[in-house]
Amino acid sequence: MAPDSGVAESYWMDSTGSTSFPALAGDVEVDVAVVGGGIAGLCTAWELVRAGLQVAIFEADRVASGVTGYTTAKLTAQHGLVYAHLRSSFGADAARQYAASQQDAIAHVAEIVAELDIECDLERLPAFTYLPPESDPGQIEAEVEAATAAGLPASLVTETGLPYRIGAAIRVEQQAQFHPRRYLLALASDLTARGGQIFERTRIVGLDEGEPCRLTSESGATVTAREVVVATHYPIFDRAALFTRLEPRRELVVAAVIDPDDDPAGMYVTPAENTRSVRTAPYGEGRRLLIVTGETFKPGTPGVADRLATLTDWTSERFRVEAFAYHWAAQDNMTTDHVPHVGRLHPGAEHVYVATGFNAWGMSSAVMASRLLTGLIGGDVPPWAALYDPRRVHPTVEAGNFLKANIAVARRFVGDRIRPTTHADSPEDIAPGNGAIVRISGERCAAYRDDAGDLHTVSATCTHLGCLVAFNEVEKTWDCPCHGSRFGTDGTVIQGPATKPLRPREPDGQESGRT
Repeated sequence: MAPDSGVAESYWMDSTGSTSFPALAGDVEVDVAVVGGGIAGLCTAWELVRAGLQVAIFEADRVASGVTGYTTAKLTAQHGLVYAHLRSSFGADAARQYAASQQDAIAHVAEIVAELDIECDLERLPAFTYLPPESDPGQIEAEVEAATAAGLPASLVTETGLPYRIGAAIRVEQQAQFHPRRYLLALASDLTARGGQIFERTRIVGLDEGEPCRLTSESGATVTAREVVVATHYPIFDRAALFTRLEPRRELVVAAVIDPDDDPAGMYVTPAENTRSVRTAPYGEGRRLLIVTGETFKPGTPGVADRLATLTDWTSERFRVEAFAYHWAAQDNMTTDHVPHVGRLHPGAEHVYVATGFNAWGMSSAVMASRLLTGLIGGDVPPWAALYDPRRVHPTVEAGNFLKANIAVARRFVGDRIRPTTHADSPEDIAPGNGAIVRISGERCAAYRDDAGDLHTVSATCTHLGCLVAFNEVEKTWDCPCHGSRFGTDGTVIQGPATKPLRPREPDGQESGRT
């Protein structure tokens, strides 16, 4: 039996202080408005400010605290088995451009760390993708060949620093890992010192793509900008119907203190066993923090507690773990062609840009996006812009994943109305600390009973496109299985694309006057 899974928080959040940038209190005018204060938004804003533009970031919560605050923070160009796919689907040039853009991002972070003297535990280590013993090595052989041809320092190995046997693996040298919050908070400080503005607790809900563009905040304030960058992880403005080409997924993360002698000295990932990712981080004098990710699931899928137990068991069986320090979850958006969407938002867009669909490799891809968007806005377009252009169409490559993802959404939209995945016959059936969908006065409501026994009810209909939410018993959230929006038990938006909270409902079925 694995030890307790630890504190329900990410190490990155727990080991850094909170931010306190002001909320937007009135109308503002800037050259570029960046919507979203995660790694993509902060890095893009910093690049643009350094280029001499007036820039403001608008973050619905706190910067570097959403998806970015709950990552595993690998900064690598070794993205699973992507290069064989890129070469076979789009050609050798596309694979080379992908590798060059990702390697450029890693080198750029290292340059900034040195320039600003940022203490963020940046370490240069090899990255591995491996398959289990007795697996056919053909996939790895093809990936090594494609990655090497694309310009990466790749090789095939059969032994690693992991304390268990593997089959074949691709090893890529001189990749990196870091503490993302420490890095980004330093960027935020430098950004404001250079004249950039950051507004927290400022949710943007409206966009007018005029000349200039105008954004509207939840409070009614107006932001006027020549250019707009939408960097909200999942686009809150989806005029290109990108939601049909993005599939959200979550992965659980557990972290435990280990002896430095047990450090596997690298970053590892395998698609086997419902994904397993392993790395460590410095953790005080003479210790390392083992960080293991896996148990991939779609938001709104039941059985999250069982998945967490599976992950802790797997980790305890393979590493000398006495106790877990933390557990959290990461969220990613997967694209139908396995390439991020970075560029102009839709075919008619002239001044609105997007960065999304990082396919679980958000650290290097977000930095790449900041470089690419700065080039598009400033007129110095990098050679890989077409590869990442959101307006691209690859019907042959995307068709299978596109149909699979959208059929799954349609099934959830219809099927959950027949029988929700987390269902109870009445509120009285819900135990303390649990939630379920119940029908109250003819309406399906999301009902949560807190540890004190008090019932909290909100509408079960996601405010994005109307799917029914489901309860996540580990994180105590209401998650939308269609497009990945997440809400607190009081209905507040935790994660988009939704921008409006779940409507409050009283236990008697009446709509609450609370907002």
